[in-house]
Amino acid sequence: MPGEYRFRPLVADDRRLFDRWLAEPHMEGWWGDADTEWAQIMREWAAGGDADMRIVEHEGYPFAYVQDYDAHSCTMPHYAHLPKGTRAMDAFLGDRAYLGRGHAAAFLRQRALRLAAKGAPLVAVDPAPGNARAIAAYGRAGFSGAGAARDAEGRPVRVMTLRPR
Repeated sequence: MPGEYRFRPLVADDRRLFDRWLAEPHMEGWWGDADTEWAQIMREWAAGGDADMRIVEHEGYPFAYVQDYDAHSCTMPHYAHLPKGTRAMDAFLGDRAYLGRGHAAAFLRQRALRLAAKGAPLVAVDPAPGNARAIAAYGRAGFSGAGAARDAEGRPVRVMTLRPR
């Protein structure tokens, strides 16, 4: 049952957990392989970027990953029209035991509200148009928007935003 979530910082010791989650069948096609994704995390840590990478826990059990960053900090043409201070968010629910129980929408909303409390005027996500599960979870979390766009690599994305109140 959804409830309060803890968003603890991602640490190097989370690598095995991250690898296991990205190998789950429900992740196929939506995120890269674990080596590629972890290499990106290592580059972000080395560069001292502004990405805030977190493991999501429910009742002390890690089950998801979420990261947020300034939507204008890198080349992301589909976010260019968004107001200054917008936080972009990427997330996945890694532990399939949590699928279909409302946790994704609940932790996404809770995280977005925390970003707003820190001053973000808007939170944006960019799921692939074919990722119906993610789009539905973002919608239940309060994100809206059907705008089709292309990311920096030319892939289609659906830009959805949440303006926390």
